Amino acid sequence: MTAPDDRDADGAVTDFRERMSYADYLHLERILDAQSPLSASPDELLFIIQHQTSELWMKLAIHEIGAAMSEIRSDNLQPAFKMLTRVARIFEQLNSAWDVLRTMTPSEYTRFRGALGQSSGFQSWQYRAIEFLAGNRNAAMLKPHAHAPETIERLEAILARPSLYDEAIALLARKGFDVGDEAGRDDFRATRPPSDAVMAAWKIVYAEPETHWALYELAEKLVDFEDYFRRWRFNHVTTVERIIGLKRGTGGTAGVSYLRRMLEVELFPELWKVRTQL
Repeated sequence: MTAPDDRDADGAVTDFRERMSYADYLHLERILDAQSPLSASPDELLFIIQHQTSELWMKLAIHEIGAAMSEIRSDNLQPAFKMLTRVARIFEQLNSAWDVLRTMTPSEYTRFRGALGQSSGFQSWQYRAIEFLAGNRNAAMLKPHAHAPETIERLEAILARPSLYDEAIALLARKGFDVGDEAGRDDFRATRPPSDAVMAAWKIVYAEPETHWALYELAEKLVDFEDYFRRWRFNHVTTVERIIGLKRGTGGTAGVSYLRRMLEVELFPELWKVRTQL
């Protein structure tokens, strides 16, 4: 039983010598000590925290996408809808983070850019995992992680299994839709080309939503996810151009021109193309 002197006047516990506190539960000491600027620039802390918090949000996105895939595989769609909604909201948060980073001017970034060496967000294995999980499977993107065997193992495990979109297409097949060659595909390592049969299946779903409501809602949850994901990519391009112009990225990419090409990548191509046919 808590002694009276362990609480304040409102009854809140104030003595944590033998109890788990808020900081203990969240391991705040480890998190708040994880920022180690390499320059004297006061703006480097903003750069570090923005990227660290983005990685934390991406960790949650990976968790939620994996859980949603499992639910879709089990034909348990209602929980999957909730998880995919959460993923979209995570990317809404990631989009907001660019607003904070854009308060940094080119001259402020220049003061510590040299300290980054060749490190770059291009090398984020969690970002790569999200792309692989969603369905954009470019195995060449494993190369920046070749020095980290555990990371390669994680990403290879994702490539060996169906993606989120593969699970949605497999669900279409289980519900009796003709998805063509996709029905028997067992090599998930490469990015799949758009399929006329899959687009025809989605067209039926969109033309008759009352008949196929669960599939219709799943399709819209996937589009919501990619919508926010595209916005995140666009905001990335805009932020980079605002801060470094057309310079090459620290990781050696062409910078803005490379990021602009990434805007053309579609995660769920038939779900976007079918809109033209409706």
